[in-house]
Amino acid sequence: MIWHCQLYRRRLHFLHSKKVQMDSMPSIEQCDFETDDGLGSAARIGLIVLQTDQTIEHEFSGMVRAPGIALYHSRIPNAMEVTPQTLGDMKLNLPTAAALLPAQFNFDAIGYACTSGATMIGEDQVEALINEIHPNAKVSNPISACKAAMHSLGLKRIALITPYAPQVTLAMQSNLNAAGFQINTVASFNQSDDFTVARITSESILRSVLKAGSNKHCDGVFVSCTSLRTLEVITTAESQLKKPVIASNQALAWHLLRLARQNRLVPGCGQLFENS
Repeated sequence: MIWHCQLYRRRLHFLHSKKVQMDSMPSIEQCDFETDDGLGSAARIGLIVLQTDQTIEHEFSGMVRAPGIALYHSRIPNAMEVTPQTLGDMKLNLPTAAALLPAQFNFDAIGYACTSGATMIGEDQVEALINEIHPNAKVSNPISACKAAMHSLGLKRIALITPYAPQVTLAMQSNLNAAGFQINTVASFNQSDDFTVARITSESILRSVLKAGSNKHCDGVFVSCTSLRTLEVITTAESQLKKPVIASNQALAWHLLRLARQNRLVPGCGQLFENS
């Protein structure tokens, strides 16, 4: 009985203390506010990034972000090993990844950020899967964007550089040939591990671009893969080769901006962003 009385008195003291504290708190004043169109008053762009990609978000930030333009990311599960099978399997998760970009944002353009994945799944299929969730958004991917970029610059004869194993590289070459491009040189780092691809140095990429691009029968160079850190070497390579260099992340950013009706010119990101 004594223990119960002590507990009751302690509870009364606690409740009394809380009441004193609440009585001494100031009332909450209502703040007036207005609303506007939020971020992305000029354009809202969505990007579906591979789970293993370490590069594209860093490179995109300087090309896309500007007053009035908002960029939002989602991630899609993918295997670390890049094979035709693992790339094609991503189509199963593409609608779910697209749905993580809220439909209420009314995206102007959405990109699926995998060059080889879009090649294996099919560019039209990628667009259809994303449009199931975002029917009013324009859709792109790096292989479609690179073809649009090369057309914009008048390039027909291309030196192709990839990081992929032969099966994936040959599939990409066939895709480009079918689109009317003549691939005169093909070079690859021959890696199937996406973690390794993201760690290939910019110096290695530059050497490969200069070697492949030195072919006098090519008009420009296309460096495929969103994981490759290509953006930082584009202007140097173009200056030495006197030819345009197109890269997956650069072309996708350019294409998404154009689809969103934003003809932004970005110095230091290659001829594509300076002249078209």
